[in-house]
Amino acid sequence: MFKVAIVTMSDKGARGEREDRSAGVIRELVEQQGWVVADYRVIPDDFDIIKETLIDLVDHGRHDLVLTTGGTGLSPRDNTPEATLAVIQREVPGLGEAMRLESMKKTNRAMLSRAVAGIRNRTLIVNLPGSPRGARECLEVILPALPHGLEILTGRAGECG
Repeated sequence: MFKVAIVTMSDKGARGEREDRSAGVIRELVEQQGWVVADYRVIPDDFDIIKETLIDLVDHGRHDLVLTTGGTGLSPRDNTPEATLAVIQREVPGLGEAMRLESMKKTNRAMLSRAVAGIRNRTLIVNLPGSPRGARECLEVILPALPHGLEILTGRAGECG
């Protein structure tokens, strides 16, 4: 069983002005895999806060997978990819490429996504879109490959499902 953290980047959500519906969709898909959501946070779209949160979840929370939602677009406050790049040690570009490729079949706006994925220590961090529909569609694209990748990354090949 993998230990997962979900982090929503939203200024309005962090202030309690907007309901976070994307995290519920992500939680549902994660729990269908038999994985446990061990941490959930809603934080502002602030580079330093995002960076500190990701480091805390990986280095202290020791999660196997951190799924972020929001902050991957073109707005000046969309800092998720930059903060993720600042904390990861190695990129996993195929995940972002696969999400954009599949999403392009549904909307040409998918090419505007700046989502990235990468590894810090033995944790995989993946940026997902902020909309519930986008988060679902993108996570469903990469979900079939994640168990194998996480087993290899965590050193638990053959132990998890």
